[in-house]
Amino acid sequence: MALPNGPVAASSEAEAVLFDLVDVYDRAYQAAAAELSLSSAQACVLGRLDERRGMGALAEELGCDASNITQIVARLETIGLVTREPDPQDRRARLVARTSRGDEINDRFANAFTFARTAIGRLSPDEQDQLTALLRKALG
Repeated sequence: MALPNGPVAASSEAEAVLFDLVDVYDRAYQAAAAELSLSSAQACVLGRLDERRGMGALAEELGCDASNITQIVARLETIGLVTREPDPQDRRARLVARTSRGDEINDRFANAFTFARTAIGRLSPDEQDQLTALLRKALG
């Protein structure tokens, strides 16, 4: 596995393995999205739309600039996976929702992205509980 390029070098074996995990996860996510002719960002936004969402809320949740969300949503709308409509509470804002085709593609993505399920499946139930506890602790 490759460590991230840039100024960060692993300071421990645990950190190196975490870098490997993130790298493999990202590549698996990208591959699952590509199978459906989506970018990782498009798959991510599509997955966040279990209910209608404001574009500003999406940008905040994903930690990105609103203009990025606008571009991603515009592309998803062009290919018929989402719709945008005025927010009844604020006519200046837009709400985004998946179309039925968007629901179908999101379900297909969920089935195609098996990395986490496969990785966790290699662990016994006790190991899964231990990993969960350790990850929660690491996340603070």
